[in-house]
Amino acid sequence: MTGLLAGLGAGALWGLVFVAPRMAQGFAAVDVASLRFMTFGAMSLALMAWGLWRGAARPTGAQVRAALGLSVLGFTGYYTLLVLAIGWAGTAVPALIIGTIPLWVMVLGKPEHLGWRQLWPGLLCTAGGLALMVWADLAHVPVAGAFSGRYGWGIALALLSMASWTAFALLNARWVKGHPEVDSAQWTNWLGVATGLGALLLWWGLGTPWSQLAALPGFGFSIAVCVFTGVGSAWLASLLWTMASRRLSASLCGQLIVSETLFALVYSFVWDATWPLPVQWLAAVLFVLGIVASVRAHREPALEEVHL
Repeated sequence: MTGLLAGLGAGALWGLVFVAPRMAQGFAAVDVASLRFMTFGAMSLALMAWGLWRGAARPTGAQVRAALGLSVLGFTGYYTLLVLAIGWAGTAVPALIIGTIPLWVMVLGKPEHLGWRQLWPGLLCTAGGLALMVWADLAHVPVAGAFSGRYGWGIALALLSMASWTAFALLNARWVKGHPEVDSAQWTNWLGVATGLGALLLWWGLGTPWSQLAALPGFGFSIAVCVFTGVGSAWLASLLWTMASRRLSASLCGQLIVSETLFALVYSFVWDATWPLPVQWLAAVLFVLGIVASVRAHREPALEEVHL
């Protein structure tokens, strides 16, 4: 239950990043992400320094390399690829490609003791919900010449972005389970410092100069949004995700990623003061059914072992 609640909590916090660029008016998506990741890095560095002062263990060379590599896969590298993909191919198809991440993590992270028959209900519900969510957008995707020029490169970058975060989910889960001596807070701080360094490079390469950002109306509120999501949607969400990854199988964690989409929908409707369309209600119902089916599928083998 702790792992499930942690995974759902991470999804609730990640959902905020979908409305944050709309709240930070005038800031480009890459500016919001860079400042969020830099806040993540600054907070992690402060907490890491505090821990070292109190006698916490220093990360080894291997642990530093692991944190740097996984921070690129799950944060700065993943997001850079996604930003470029959206710039070259639009929003719809990259969103569909990224939306399949829960399915890939569920399939590739399936425990050996769990049969495919037990996973199919959750997989089908999730796939159906994703298909409904992007149905309207797909109607506007250009077909002619879709795989040529910049559009084709955009699709390729979206596929790389999807592969990057999928690899992060699987490798991060393996790492934290294989290193019980490193607690979740320590690992979150190490990831945060590595991500903050990458965010500086991301902003330097793709971001808007600070002087231009400071001249925008509502600058203070936009910075507050970036800081809030840096603390909540980056540091706290990463801590909760690490806790979930340590306690749950990768396939169940993959299913819980769907909660990010659910919460993003809720926040978006609240921000816009609108009600979901019928197709969006149906997609949300399928997402919830998928999560419930996946939880049941992962619990049944454990209950059988306890009974035996």
